[in-house]
Amino acid sequence: MITSFSKYQATGNDFILIDNRENFFAKKDSKKIAEMCHRRFGIGADGLILLENHDSLDFKMVYFNSDGRESSMCGNGGRSVVHFAQYLKLIKDKAVFEAIDGVHQAFIENNLVKLEMANVDKIEDKNNAVFLNTGSPHHVEFIDNLKDFNVVEKGRKLRYETYGNAGSNINFAEQIDEDSFFVRTYERGVEDETYSCGTGVTAVALAAFYKGKTRSKNLTIKTPGGVLKIYFELAGSGFQNIFLEGLAVRVFNGTFG
Repeated sequence: MITSFSKYQATGNDFILIDNRENFFAKKDSKKIAEMCHRRFGIGADGLILLENHDSLDFKMVYFNSDGRESSMCGNGGRSVVHFAQYLKLIKDKAVFEAIDGVHQAFIENNLVKLEMANVDKIEDKNNAVFLNTGSPHHVEFIDNLKDFNVVEKGRKLRYETYGNAGSNINFAEQIDEDSFFVRTYERGVEDETYSCGTGVTAVALAAFYKGKTRSKNLTIKTPGGVLKIYFELAGSGFQNIFLEGLAVRVFNGTFG
């Protein structure tokens, strides 16, 4: 079967976007999804996203990692699907949609998408790191000389040995100044370092505030794929009104099959 798609990138995190409002796509065919995401034998992507109908909201987002399995929330993917919805003329400059972790709202101006993330109620200390869930599970460590750090080797070790089969995304962050950080992420499901991770940089921003590394609630996060901004408010011992902002770009359209 021939499948039409749009290829997107959001600060280097890349996705295959498919309009599945007619519910034609075989969501249980993890082999095909992995094949489409393969960078040598397929289109190539960190993940695949289906845009589907929703009874009361603008649309529903269904996200698969590049291993073909449906996964938890993807922040950069969420920003990309909002841009895709605008391209399909489902929305104008704002959207309310459902993802696996609940309902999100987003605002779009040109290619800049600002996405509301899930509230975070708690952060767990883990030796020299912290663990929190920003729609996906994230381990955050603050280190020096991140540019030369072996993210894949250390990230894979922590992903499996510390968090077991379920795993966690692993983020390493280096502080640049009071309100900016450099972040590199090892993503479970991709099983490699990605150019950027939206839920990951959100986790780093909240972890930095929690650990007292910054007093700012408006942070700039630099990744290998570009720059993202995170805004948030305090809510008791947790965080609310968390927004992830950055570029989302439709790279090309195509067909597969």
